[in-house]
Parts: sequence; structure tokens; C-alpha cells
Amino acid sequence: MSENIFDKISEYGIVPLVTLDSADDAVPLARALVKGGIPIAEVTFRTAAGGESIKRMAKEVPEIMVGAGTVHDVDHAKETVDNGGKFIITPGFNRKVVDWCVKNNVPVCPGTVVPSDIEEALDFGLRVVKFFPAEVYGGINTLKALAGPFAMMKFVPTGGVGLNNLQEYLDLPNVAAVGGSFVPPSKLVKAKDWDGVVAECRRIMNLVFDFTVGHVGINAGTADNAANVSNALAAMFDADSRDAGSAYFVGDLAEVMKVPFVGANGHICVDTRDLRRALALMERKGIKLDAQNIFRDAKGNIVAAYLEGEVGGFAVHLRQRPKK
Repeated sequence: MSENIFDKISEYGIVPLVTLDSADDAVPLARALVKGGIPIAEVTFRTAAGGESIKRMAKEVPEIMVGAGTVHDVDHAKETVDNGGKFIITPGFNRKVVDWCVKNNVPVCPGTVVPSDIEEALDFGLRVVKFFPAEVYGGINTLKALAGPFAMMKFVPTGGVGLNNLQEYLDLPNVAAVGGSFVPPSKLVKAKDWDGVVAECRRIMNLVFDFTVGHVGINAGTADNAANVSNALAAMFDADSRDAGSAYFVGDLAEVMKVPFVGANGHICVDTRDLRRALALMERKGIKLDAQNIFRDAKGNIVAAYLEGEVGGFAVHLRQRPKK
């Protein structure tokens, strides 16, 4: 069974939980989610508008990855697929629903909370499951404990996950994404404030990426000039200047290159909380990596990568900020 859609959802890290009282709100909400940078909707069957909302989103906003949540039975799973839904999420481990989805090649993310649930999911060949209700059942500490015996499994924690802790959950290597009703906020949906939904989505994705300037690289041209520049900056900001071979590092402010390097003027290092998702963002924007300047750790994971092209005479590279 293909689970590629959950791989795509993992690139965003956020699963908006959508509960609508009227299907008339489905299309404008879907468009707002797409514009806000989170083209995903887990539309629940908590109201009678669920099925029709999925149908309208799938038909009129093809850019969105829409599926169903709060699926308790096979009939609702079938309705989701008939209406164009691309995935099923259940609150608990419902063997009948999972069995139907697997046999019909429908991506399913069943609810789990104890090891026996996870074992059942593994028996069905699943590698992504929901963890619900996350905070009630130990949250981050429980997911850390599950990472040992279930290293092959990725989780989507929901229940008690919100703006205050989503970063800590997403920092866990076994978390594919987080979900919850914090996006889209129900008050904005009820007010039909679609611009507000767009702004909130962008704010949430800023939390996911958490971009900051790591340092500025300066192409000094020669070793002597690099020494002069680094000494001047160090004196100006009372910072340490460290000789790193091909460059001087002035605290965390600047990398002063002794030899010619990428960028007409130098480079800008942009740190991110989640390099994997940041690189996926660049790919979606059509920005390619500079294949000659990709750096990996001992395990082969990318830890820094330059982007093709320049901005104002500066090359740009993304770097994984160390996890705390």
C-alpha cells in the first residue's frame, strides 16, 4: 500500500484539523490553507458537512491534500474516497477500517496510544500512525520511549499539541507531523476570516522552520585582508576571532574567507530548526541546491546546503541548527 501522501504531509509537519458546520466554507477555507502554505486538510466527520466538504475541496481546490478524520467505520472511509479524499485518519485503532483501507490501497493513519496498537499497525504494513491523545498519554516522553522498540514507526501526535509545544514535538525524529484544531482556528473559520487563516498558517510555518541568520560570509580576497577584516569585526563587537583554516570565524557573526569562495561578495548562512522540511520548501519553490556544496554528517544526513544562484551578490546556504 502506498503511503506517499503521508511522506508529503511530513514535509510540512502540520495537519490542520477541519470541522465545518457548513460545506459552503470548504472551498474558501481550502484556498486559504493553500495560500498560507499548509495545503492539507483533515476534514472530520464530527458534523454532517464532513463528506460534502471533502467533495468540494477535492473538486475545486486540487492543490490541497484533503482526507478525512474521525473515521469510525468503513462506510465513512468509502464515502471519503468516493468524494475524492486522499487519506483516512482514525482516532483509535479500528481494525475493520484499517483492513478495508489496506485492501483498497487507501493511505490510512490509525490512532494508537499503546504498544499493542502499534504492533497491530505493523502487522498491516503501516509505518505512520496517529498518537492520540498525545499529552494525556505522556506526550514527548512517551514518544521518546517508543522510538527504541518501534524505530521503524513515525507518529502524528494530536491532542494537547498546539503553538506552545509543536516545535518540541517536531524536533523528535520519529514524529512525521503534528495535528490539531489550533489550525485553522475555529473563531476565524466561523467569522469567515480567510485572510486571518492565511496569516495564521504562515505564522505556524514560521514556527516549523524558525529561520534565523547564522552568520554572514565575507569574501576578503586574501589571507592578509581576511585577518584585517576579522580583527576589525572582533574589536568592534568584543568577539573572539578563530582561525578555521580557510577562514576566520568572528564569534557567530561572520565567516571571513581567506580564499575565493561562492558568491561575488560572500554568503549568508540561514539556520533552521528543521533542515529536511526547509529543503523541501526550497524544492516546492523551484530553488535548486548547489550540488558542489552540500555537506553531510557521518550518517549521510545533510547538515548544510548551498542554494543555486545569488541574492544581491551573496550565495545563500541553509544549515541545521543543533537540537537542544
